[in-house]
Amino acid sequence: MRFLHHLMISSAVLIAQSAIAAGTADTIFYGGPIVTVNAKNEEAQALAIQNGKIVAVGTKDAVTKEWQGSTTKVIDLKGQTLMPGFVEPHIHIIGTTMSEVLGLNLSNFTLPYDTLDTLAAKMKAHLKTLQPGQWLVGFGVDPSRTQPFMAELNADILDKVSTTVPIFIVNQSGHIAYVNHKALELAGVNESTPNPGGGGKYLKDSQGKLTGVVLEPPAFSAFMAKMPQPTSAQLAGGVKKTARMIASAGVTTSAEITVGFVLGLENELKLFKELTANEGLPIRVRGYLYGPAIPAGFSSIKPGDGDDRLRFVGVKYVSDGSTQGLTAALNDPYTYPKGTKNTGDLDYGADDLYKQIKTYFDQGWQIAVHANGDRALDQTLGNYEKLLAGNPRPQERRLRIEHFTINTPDHVKKAVKLGVIPGFTIGHVDYWGEAFHNEIVGAQRADRIDPSADFKKAGARFAYHSDSPVSNVSPLNYISEGAGRLWQKPPRKVLGADQQVSVDDAIRAVTINAAYEMFSDDKVGSLEVGKQADLVVLSANPRKTPVDQIRNIKVKSTWIDGKQQSW
Repeated sequence: MRFLHHLMISSAVLIAQSAIAAGTADTIFYGGPIVTVNAKNEEAQALAIQNGKIVAVGTKDAVTKEWQGSTTKVIDLKGQTLMPGFVEPHIHIIGTTMSEVLGLNLSNFTLPYDTLDTLAAKMKAHLKTLQPGQWLVGFGVDPSRTQPFMAELNADILDKVSTTVPIFIVNQSGHIAYVNHKALELAGVNESTPNPGGGGKYLKDSQGKLTGVVLEPPAFSAFMAKMPQPTSAQLAGGVKKTARMIASAGVTTSAEITVGFVLGLENELKLFKELTANEGLPIRVRGYLYGPAIPAGFSSIKPGDGDDRLRFVGVKYVSDGSTQGLTAALNDPYTYPKGTKNTGDLDYGADDLYKQIKTYFDQGWQIAVHANGDRALDQTLGNYEKLLAGNPRPQERRLRIEHFTINTPDHVKKAVKLGVIPGFTIGHVDYWGEAFHNEIVGAQRADRIDPSADFKKAGARFAYHSDSPVSNVSPLNYISEGAGRLWQKPPRKVLGADQQVSVDDAIRAVTINAAYEMFSDDKVGSLEVGKQADLVVLSANPRKTPVDQIRNIKVKSTWIDGKQQSW
């Protein structure tokens, strides 16, 4: 799919070179700035839609003269701003549903931080809502954002919440879980249980006793297999609620980055097909199959299968853990705790991961690999270099690296050469910037987190995402975070000023670049003639708003195919 550049501003109107015939538009917007995000980052006065597609972008006089008829719905923006619908290239839709809708949401992105006591109080209150036989399942505990710093749950602490109800709490990163002794008992995990591989570990203390801290999703499976599953109706309702939340943030196209991880591949494929039939969700979905969940011989979905509402484009793997969780694979030790030799772990040997991703690469799938640490980047870029050996146009494969957190200039150079598109969890700068800088990896490595400016200087694309439920879905936040790079915790400071980018570049990271990352840039991501009429109406123009205030702009409405979506 090629990035279309059909939009050509004139004093009158923009008409596609395919010569769309003028006629009666279904809808015309005017009365406020229209931020096109075209190649020149131009603004227009009016936009016309016909049959779900953009047919004209230009001056108000020219657009209305050519396209307004007696049946045209004319919308006066009254000073509000029209932009392309935001594109979110890395969300766990089902994971967010399980964590924030059907489970106990313990995430705290505000100040002050929680303590172990406040977390325990929230869990005890939630216990009262559970039916007999249910587990207490929660998400969002984060030792790096807990007072005191790095105070962590374990089985003994969770036993003070309950010894009779099994408890399973997932860390904010999604790479660590905490369980009580009842959960260990029901899952059949004891001191002699072997680690499951793929980075999965059941941690033990110096006496060889299980601590209740569990690392990486392969080790979560023993517990998830014993939990009562939500009914089909509960799950469908939860996913719809999550999709409405995503749409309310101005997002019109979202990835599901790990199809199959929570419920199994066939179950999740069926769920998404049913929910997107007849436009059942207020967002478009681009699916990435979770590699370890793909059964041997699987062939019912091919690369590109689906339609404009639901399409399957890639396969996702995870190569290491969480930087703030101290499990991402680094070349040099963490700086916390002082004197540690911990460098985290790779989830796979290089050859093991290469063999797995090559299978799907050869089938034509786009490959996305989670790599937080610089040692994981070494491995992933090395594997990508092997996959692309002899390919004269590596950019056409659009290989993805998710997070690209701890990095060096050499990693950027190699990624650019290979046409790799990094997707930055830009909330790392905001919510964890102070902890990275002062405690976890030190100033030098922290300042390079999410190296947007390096990719911009190299003429390469980058995209921003939430990794929800890891951070909140809010592309307007990401624009503030990418352009300002200001961390949250007082005294607020800029994390790596030389990696700040312009507001326009940050806008592109949540629109056209993110669409490109998912092979959707020919359809969405900019307001250009011939593209789908996916739009967001904002209370103010981010291009004219102070950087630290962009996150406070309100999303007024979202539109897909020229139809306003319900939240």
